[in-house]
Formats: sequence, C-alpha cells, structure tokens
Amino acid sequence: QVQLVESGGGLVQAGGSLRLSCAASGFAFSISTMGWFRQAPGKGREFVASISWGGGTTSYADSVRGRFIISRENARNTLNLQMNSLKPEDTAVYYCAAKYKSSTWDYWGQGTQVTVSS
Repeated sequence: QVQLVESGGGLVQAGGSLRLSCAASGFAFSISTMGWFRQAPGKGREFVASISWGGGTTSYADSVRGRFIISRENARNTLNLQMNSLKPEDTAVYYCAAKYKSSTWDYWGQGTQVTVSS
C-alpha cells in the first residue's frame, strides 16, 4: 500500500521559515523522482519543486527558486522542503508526489496546510 504522509505545515509570519517532510512507504522511493506541489484557495495545483532519484538534479518553480530547497534522504524514505523567506502568496496546501519512469505523477499525499501571515 503506497503512502505519502506530509508533515511540518503550520502558521508562520512573512519572512519566516518552515520545513516540510514527506514520509514515503509502499513503493520504490529510492529510485523514484519526487516532487512538491501546492494548491492555494481558488486556484489549481501548481508545481513547486522536484528532485531526481539520486538527488543530483533539482528543479524549482520561478516563484520559489532561491527561497525553497528540496532534498531527500533515501535511507529514511523521506522527502523534505525547506522554505525560507516565506511570503503570504506561499499560503497553500502542499502535497508531495512520486513518479517512476512515468511522465505523470503516480502517487500523491493528502497535503499539509501552510499559512503565511502578512
């Protein structure tokens, strides 16, 4: 049974930081591409960041590049997202996702709420 469980969300003031984690199980985490997405109220889900299976290749949305850092710990089946210099427009539900040799994301977590107050 595939599980992706996000944690670390919460309420933070603008300029602050949060660290999200995603605990994965039930699939080959260490050879899967992992990603973070977010969905703000009234908007569609958007890509935030992704990381290759070995961690050597990362990609970021323009809106978060330079502020967010995606990382992974394959030995612990864990994906992380360090979010710095948070802005009110970063407020959203954040989801982790996984894919393996696929053009689409195969697995999704339930999401964790991040709220940034101004």
